[in-house]
Amino acid sequence: MTTKEVKTEIQKVIDAVPENLLNDILNYLKSIQGKSSGTVQLSQHLSEIISEDKELLEKLAK
Repeated sequence: MTTKEVKTEIQKVIDAVPENLLNDILNYLKSIQGKSSGTVQLSQHLSEIISEDKELLEKLAK
């Protein structure tokens, strides 16, 4: 997919997102702006681990 096609698809998805989530999306995009793809990928992986293992992490914290 070309950059233009990706941007078009992103715009379609944004148009379908509920209005109350648009600010969260904007804040996320701003937070990753200027960061390397490696840094963003590491953050995504950490977020996945935390959300998948939330129950285990809560037990370990006690």
